[in-house]
Amino acid sequence: MTDGRVASAIDHWGPRFTANGVEAADFASVTAAIGDWDGWCAAWCEAGAEHERLGRVALGDGRTRSAGGHLAQAAVYYHFAKFMFVQDIPQMRAAHERAVRCLTDALPHIDPPGERIEIPFDGGVLPGILRRPRAAAGPSAVVVMISGLDSAKEELRATERLFLDRGLATFSVDGPGQGEAEYALAIRPDWEVPGGAILDAVSALPSLDPARIGIWGVSLGGYYAARVASADRRVRACVALCGPYSLGAAWDQMPELSRDAFRVRSKSATAEQARQRAGELTMAGRVGLLTAPLLVVAGQRDRIFRWELSRQLTDEAGGEAELLLLAEGNHGCANLPRHHRPYTADWMARQLAR
Repeated sequence: MTDGRVASAIDHWGPRFTANGVEAADFASVTAAIGDWDGWCAAWCEAGAEHERLGRVALGDGRTRSAGGHLAQAAVYYHFAKFMFVQDIPQMRAAHERAVRCLTDALPHIDPPGERIEIPFDGGVLPGILRRPRAAAGPSAVVVMISGLDSAKEELRATERLFLDRGLATFSVDGPGQGEAEYALAIRPDWEVPGGAILDAVSALPSLDPARIGIWGVSLGGYYAARVASADRRVRACVALCGPYSLGAAWDQMPELSRDAFRVRSKSATAEQARQRAGELTMAGRVGLLTAPLLVVAGQRDRIFRWELSRQLTDEAGGEAELLLLAEGNHGCANLPRHHRPYTADWMARQLAR
């Protein structure tokens, strides 16, 4: 009998895996072989190791383009090995380190290549990946890309591609409680603070145009993106993909795996303290300050953050706001990427061309 947590992960996030780089055949074979949640991380690490091996062989042969593709894909598999595996931090962290190492080694060989940038913050580091479009002749407009509760920069390559293809640079970053920053820095509600540090760093890069910065966030990152945009006028446009107006309002609908991940990544001592801290993540009193153009994407079949929690952002925004509501969309609308990803990239390119 399949562990309920395994079934929950497949049920809630299955389309996300394949939309973000996992081969459909791998997803089917790996998940079919996992009998209980304790085996989740090891199973995905085993699948990731095959892609890593192909990448290392290609690198040794001088087939750098293939190496970059294999290693970047391995990073996604290792990421999904650790994404919710908070009951065994050493095992989770070992998988995570393999994800980071594979992506770092892939960066010079993917198209366009990437550059790792580390931003000092609050005694820790916010690591990010900068990629610039091949055709860029001068400083590029840039999209700062923010993950959610259980995602990280290693998962964002498919979405990066859409922005890059439209002439926009991307900066995918791990903030407090996310990815590489989750071990030293806790989830925090006031994302305008780390967001300001990220915008400071991005604005100082000579290859980027500090007057044309957009921000994109998915899931809880949609809240983070809106929070930053509500406080910092350097943000020229904001996309919130299935982000909640208030995490506290969504708490009871969240899967057990998500609540556990929040407890660990918010450094909460108990489940009750985690619930209280979740209530602090709210846009109440701040949405009216968000005057940059806002695009909110939501799915009516989202069972983690109800679509009404996304609509609140557009209803109360202080500036131009648009809601793209997909009737069949699940959480993150990962089951319908064709219906929102190209549209979002077109929208962002149009806003940053102004």
